[in-house]
Amino acid sequence: MLFKQVVGQEDIKSRLVRMVNDNRVSHALLFTGPEGNGKLAMAIAFAQYLNCLNPNESDSCGECTSCKKYAKLVHPDLHFVFPVIKSNTTSSPVSDNFISEWRALVNETPYFSLTTWLGQIRKEGDNKQGAIFTSESSEIIKKLSLKTFEGKHKVMIIWMPEKMNESTANKLLKILEEPSQSTVFILVSNNPDEMISTILSRTQQLKIPAYSQKEIEGHLIERFNISRDEAEGAAKVANGNLIFGEEQVRMSEENEFFFDRFIQMMRHSYARKVGDLLKWVEEMSRHPREMQRNFLNYAINMIRENYIMNFKQGDIVYLTPKQMEWSKKFSPFINDKNAMTIAGDFALADSHIGQNGNSKVVLFDLGLKLIISIKEGN
Repeated sequence: MLFKQVVGQEDIKSRLVRMVNDNRVSHALLFTGPEGNGKLAMAIAFAQYLNCLNPNESDSCGECTSCKKYAKLVHPDLHFVFPVIKSNTTSSPVSDNFISEWRALVNETPYFSLTTWLGQIRKEGDNKQGAIFTSESSEIIKKLSLKTFEGKHKVMIIWMPEKMNESTANKLLKILEEPSQSTVFILVSNNPDEMISTILSRTQQLKIPAYSQKEIEGHLIERFNISRDEAEGAAKVANGNLIFGEEQVRMSEENEFFFDRFIQMMRHSYARKVGDLLKWVEEMSRHPREMQRNFLNYAINMIRENYIMNFKQGDIVYLTPKQMEWSKKFSPFINDKNAMTIAGDFALADSHIGQNGNSKVVLFDLGLKLIISIKEGN
């Protein structure tokens, strides 16, 4: 991937190029910032620039043998680590078990969420969470102990390092402290605060900002060939998240699913229909934990937007026309009396599910709290 193929972020691109040209590349970089800001695409473009045989002042050449292999993500000195899922047949999964699926998804678009990735590799009916398991650390050490095959640098891109368990992270500490010659780690994280502090202290952080609305608009027009008005609406709702902007255009099934389930949950809670709420919980708890957590975060966003609607300032409300139409009737029930409580309850449920709490218990408890909170807002 060339820098020019990465959407926007021109200041970050210039900074990375200067790093290479001034020979100031750290052996361990941490790309951070909000989801949907192009971190993964930027990491791949930077890795390609590091190994390009004929780089120019601002980008890789795109024509040398190294660039051509990078374009297909098959360069022998480019390695990836990412969350995977344990199966009944594989007790110690590693990223290489899923490298074909990874390359296919990244080549299709480097802008995707963890839920999208895990959906590519999860078997039907599987409810396990994705993680970077202890077995991965041994693979990393083995790969990086070898000499470079044909590049100037061995590059290890670790996507979502916050999904490492503590044992995995601790095993990587030594190699991060004393990497083999010409090795560059690029960690790509949405939530660096969830990483262990000893890993953070061994990396040079590069904070990448969220996209501007104009950057997302331009990308959506170019990628999907849509009108400026449509792109403007999707970019506004995206609120800096390019992944979400693309989902708005595609009207993804997951996005529609979340909206439908959010409406059901609110209606059952408002009507105090505990039986219907229990059925809703039974159905939702069958879905993967990542999807449950994404729904809870979607719901927090919907609560926020409905609360803001009460201030009658449409320019700071980020809802699609369909969401907006429904929220005109719902928003009066989300007000100063209950908005913070409801958002906090959803956030707590997300935390409990993330810690492997029983989904049925957590979601039903959340529903009972909603019954009380919505009544308080009347």
